[in-house]
Amino acid sequence: MKLNFLSAKNISVFVIFISLLLLSSSKPQDVKSTSEKAIDVSGFYDSAHHWKDITDHEQFIVMLPDQKKYKPTQVKEIADNILLYQQKNGGFPKNYDMMAILTPEQKAILKEGRDSLRTTFDNGATHSQVEYLAKAYFLLKDKRYAAAALRGIHFMLEAQYPNGGFPQFYPDTSGYRKYITFNDGAMIGIMKVFRNIVTNDPDFSFVDKTTRAKVKIAYEKGLDCILKCQIAENGKLTVWCQQHDEINFKPRGARTFELPSKCGDESADIVLFLMSIKHPGKAIVNSIKSAVEWFKESELHGIREKTIQAPKVVFKYRTSVTDRIVVNDPKAPPVWARFYTLKDNKPFFCDRNGIPVYSLAQVGRERRDGYTWYNYEPQKVLDAYPAWLKMIGESD
Repeated sequence: MKLNFLSAKNISVFVIFISLLLLSSSKPQDVKSTSEKAIDVSGFYDSAHHWKDITDHEQFIVMLPDQKKYKPTQVKEIADNILLYQQKNGGFPKNYDMMAILTPEQKAILKEGRDSLRTTFDNGATHSQVEYLAKAYFLLKDKRYAAAALRGIHFMLEAQYPNGGFPQFYPDTSGYRKYITFNDGAMIGIMKVFRNIVTNDPDFSFVDKTTRAKVKIAYEKGLDCILKCQIAENGKLTVWCQQHDEINFKPRGARTFELPSKCGDESADIVLFLMSIKHPGKAIVNSIKSAVEWFKESELHGIREKTIQAPKVVFKYRTSVTDRIVVNDPKAPPVWARFYTLKDNKPFFCDRNGIPVYSLAQVGRERRDGYTWYNYEPQKVLDAYPAWLKMIGESD
C-alpha cells in the first residue's frame, strides 16, 4: 500500500513505529540505559597501583595529585579511556589507571605516543583491556570497542611463541622479557581470554570465524606449554616458576630478587585456570593433582605476616611508610611463601643484590615492604579441589 493512501491516523501510527524502530536500533546505546551496570575492573588494579605508588621512568603521563576516577558504572567513559592507551600494534603499555579521568593534555600525549613498543602483558596489561572492551561492546554495541578488542586479540596471537608460550613484553623481548611469563598472571590472563573465545562466551560473539580458528589453535598450544613448564623433580611433578625459558621450558629468573624457584602464588593461578577446563585430559588431571600435593606439602604453619607503621623513607622507585614483620601465631591459617628453592623446597627471600636469604627480616626494607613474599592463594586451590574431583567423577 502506498503512503499517500494511508489515513491521517494511520500515518501517525506509522511515524511513531518508524521512530521507535530507529531508536531501538541506534548504536551505540544511550549510556543512560546502562548507567546502572558495571564491568569488573579488577584486572586494572595492579597497573593502577603502580601508576599511583611506583616511580616508573617510562610512563608517557604521570598521575596528578588530584587525579579523579570514573565510577565502575561509567562503562563508556572507561572504555573510551582504554582506546586512548592502545598502541598501533594492538597491544597496551602497563602501569596506568584505566579509570582515571584524564586531562586534555594527558589525552593529547597519549594520542601522540601510539607508536610505542612498550606493549606488554605484565601487570594485567593488554588481556585485561581486551576483556573489558569485549564486555563493553556487548553492553553498549559501540563497534569501536569490538574493533579494538580484535586488534588486541591479533596482537596476542602474534606474540605467541611456536611452542605456545607468551613473553612478558612484545615485540621488545630483550633480557628476561623474552621468557614465558606467569608472573602477575601474564600468560594465564591471555589464556583466559582465549578460553572464553573457544567456549563461545557471548561477550566475544563479534570475533570472526578466521580469528576464532586461530585462537583455538593458540589455546591448545598454550595448554601444552603450561604442562611442559611444570617443574619435575626426581620424576615427580611439582609446580611452576614465575617465568620459564622460551626454548627448553626450564625455570628462569627475572629481576635480581626473582630467582629461579617454585612459586606458590603464580602456581595457584595456573592450577585454578586448569581446574576451570570442563573436560580435562589425563595430562591436565595429573598436572592438577601433582600441584595440589605440592601445595599441601609446602604449607607454612604458625606464622603470620604483619604490616607495621615505620618512618617514611624515599627509595628510587617508591616511598615507604610501613614495614613488614613475621610473627608467631599458632592460630594463623596455612600460608605459602612466594619462592621455594628448586632442590630442597625451602622458602627463601631475596634483595636486589640477588643473594637468597631464608628469613624476611634479612631482606632490606625497600624490598621487604615493597614485594609480596607470603600469600594465601594456594588455599583457593585446596578449597576448590573437592568440587573439582567431583566434577571429573572422582573423590578425595
